Amino acid sequence: MIRYGFILLTFCTALLGGAGAPAQERRPIAWDGLGKDPNRPHVAKRRVTDHALTASDPNQERERVLGTLRPYSEAWWAVHDEIQAENDRQLGSKLVICPRCLEPSPREDVTGSIR
Repeated sequence: MIRYGFILLTFCTALLGGAGAPAQERRPIAWDGLGKDPNRPHVAKRRVTDHALTASDPNQERERVLGTLRPYSEAWWAVHDEIQAENDRQLGSKLVICPRCLEPSPREDVTGSIR
């Protein structure tokens, strides 16, 4: 019985020791660049109206039209290709490649010889 009392007393002392610790100041967290940055203050998201959403995503109307067309018809493929082209354009505008990483292209057409 004394042993259980000692264990309970040790457990309660450990809990009280953690509760009485002073509050630590907020320091920056090492961030690996993936996901949300924990060091940036939290900003509440604004609601986006349907008009603003349509203006920012031109493919929304195309996808609605795509759903009404017969799958794999010529019209379906035309709208599908437009959606893919817009997705590629958006990705190209977001993609940033370091200028030093690209090799300069030759100014004139150069063909090589196997000899």
